[in-house]
Amino acid sequence: MTEAHSAEDKPEVGVGPHPLPWPTEDHFDPELLAEGDRRNVVDQYRYWTREAIVADLDASRSPLHIAIENWEHDFNIGTVVRNANAFNTAGVHIIGKRRWNKRGAMVTDRYHHVQHHHTVDAFIAWADAEQLPVIGIDNLPGSVAIEHTQLPEACVLVFGQEGPGLSKAIRDRSALTCSIAQFGSTRSINAGVASGIAMHTWVVQHQLNKIPRS
Repeated sequence: MTEAHSAEDKPEVGVGPHPLPWPTEDHFDPELLAEGDRRNVVDQYRYWTREAIVADLDASRSPLHIAIENWEHDFNIGTVVRNANAFNTAGVHIIGKRRWNKRGAMVTDRYHHVQHHHTVDAFIAWADAEQLPVIGIDNLPGSVAIEHTQLPEACVLVFGQEGPGLSKAIRDRSALTCSIAQFGSTRSINAGVASGIAMHTWVVQHQLNKIPRS
């Protein structure tokens, strides 16, 4: 297959310029209306400004927070942020180094609230102030199966980084630690995958019963 033929067959992302007359509500972006909206957003938010999208998401965010440790610039953090956006969590918390690899987030961090905590103590102080129990996610001795555990509705799920998993400081300060059932040869799955499974488990427990069935 030639490169030209491949380009022709490649589907376009998003939508082109909006037909005239343009909508006049404040949440629409004149530049996107004129040039098209090629962002990775759901159809509901086509042609909306970023600020309007964030404001609309803020009105329906869940009480679930997500945190991940970042001591060695873990490449999984971007995926965790992207998952948090997909499930519209209240916020994402980076514990450790401030800089993180944003490539995997696919710009979803623009539509979320990402907060940095330099130390575990600072993160725990924030969680205590917000009265949020800290739930560690890792396959560790003494952990309980997340599939059989009722997670608090308002809480923060914490993920360790690739390799070492949750730090001892986080394990010692967690209300409980949940494991994810596995059946293969590896000790653990990466934080990006684990975060998606854990968030969806929370959603099944606390949100699906609030969504009208079609």
